[in-house]
Amino acid sequence: MAKVAIAEARKSYGDVEVLHGVDIDIADGEFVVLVGPSGCGKSTLLRMIAGLESITGGRISIGERVVNHLAPSERDIAMVFQNYALYPHKTVRNNMGFALKLRGAPKAEIEQRVRQAAEILGLIPYLDRYPRQLSGGQRQRVAMGRAIVRDPQVFLFDEPLSNLDAKLRVQMRTEIKELHQRLKTTTIYVTHDQIEAMTMADKIVVMQGGHIEQIGAPLELFDRPVNAFVAGFIGSPSMNLLTGEATGDGQALIGDMRLPLPGDASVTPGAKIVYGVRPEHLEMAEDGFEARIAVVEPTGSETLLVLRAGATELTALFRERHAFRAGDTIRLKPRLTNTHVFDAPSGKRL
Repeated sequence: MAKVAIAEARKSYGDVEVLHGVDIDIADGEFVVLVGPSGCGKSTLLRMIAGLESITGGRISIGERVVNHLAPSERDIAMVFQNYALYPHKTVRNNMGFALKLRGAPKAEIEQRVRQAAEILGLIPYLDRYPRQLSGGQRQRVAMGRAIVRDPQVFLFDEPLSNLDAKLRVQMRTEIKELHQRLKTTTIYVTHDQIEAMTMADKIVVMQGGHIEQIGAPLELFDRPVNAFVAGFIGSPSMNLLTGEATGDGQALIGDMRLPLPGDASVTPGAKIVYGVRPEHLEMAEDGFEARIAVVEPTGSETLLVLRAGATELTALFRERHAFRAGDTIRLKPRLTNTHVFDAPSGKRL
């Protein structure tokens, strides 16, 4: 295990800079998730930590060593890829032990470490099978087993669950989290799926356009997003972000709606703002604003409504059962303790 320190890390391809001075400190044994939309630079940063991409500027340290110019094999890391990267002509046993074999480890040690990893991952019955004889989830376990066998200081995961179906993704998510709790190896995990980030991470790094938008614990990002981008990206379904104007009486004018501003928001009357409220923080109330139901999406445990209040579209989420129908009109108001206000030009929290 080791801490990882990334200081002013930059990456350019010719004249195009894709990472603009990134700073992240990852503690020994921490599970950190890099999350953001496609093209934000998260996979590039992971590959730079692995040594698969060169660093243009800044410093990357693993433990006490600066690894900027070290080959991947010298960094004491193990990487699990999206596409498993298994050797099709080798058995599970030989796939998992191949890195140790290349190092010249004794046969008895390879067998022991492969067996230990296989027991952790439930792969004992499959050790003599080939990748083509395995399901997607089993192949991903083999890829994870190959990483465990190496006993690295740092695990790197590059969107490892994106090729799996929804049910298997949830199962593997739990297995990776349990694996980390058992081994306590420093882990850096890349995903575009913010549900994966929220459920797995000790700490989340939200990225956009090669910059870091916010770093923090999952619930910290959920409850106190520093800007409108993080507010809209973290949480499912997404936060309602409604553009309007602050009035002089502690309210926001959003289209034809007047919504109360939270008391801790420092807003100048007349300022252009973005009013943020999560779907689950809209409540039915007689003194609320009027909205027409456009779509009802029941999931069993919850009901999501797509609503239109004048020209404004928003969503509301209810965990109680209601007899909602498309075309009905209801009245809603935001739970004031859970509303957010952002400056419209900069996106920063007010």
